[in-house]
Amino acid sequence: MRIIRTPFRAPNANAFAERWVRTAREECLDQLLVINEAHLRRILKTFIDYYNQCRPHQGLKQQIPIPRQQPMVITGKVERRKVLGFISDYYRQPEPTAAICPT
Repeated sequence: MRIIRTPFRAPNANAFAERWVRTAREECLDQLLVINEAHLRRILKTFIDYYNQCRPHQGLKQQIPIPRQQPMVITGKVERRKVLGFISDYYRQPEPTAAICPT
């Protein structure tokens, strides 16, 4: 395997990496005050999990890169959870199954 270095300050040389860095910076890092390296690692791990498992992507027709384990719930109450305290992630809570009375 050979490592090919991209030119310095040439965003078109590695557009995918540059786009991810821009997204992480605009959607996450610009909103927070990072205290130290360990704090930055925790922030980025949380954001990467959200980015790959919850955030819809335009290039994937509003799908997520890592498919969910469970089938997507179509009906039910819409809930919101906060990611990193400022990103809102919306999902559907499954409706409770109604008890059937055998009469």
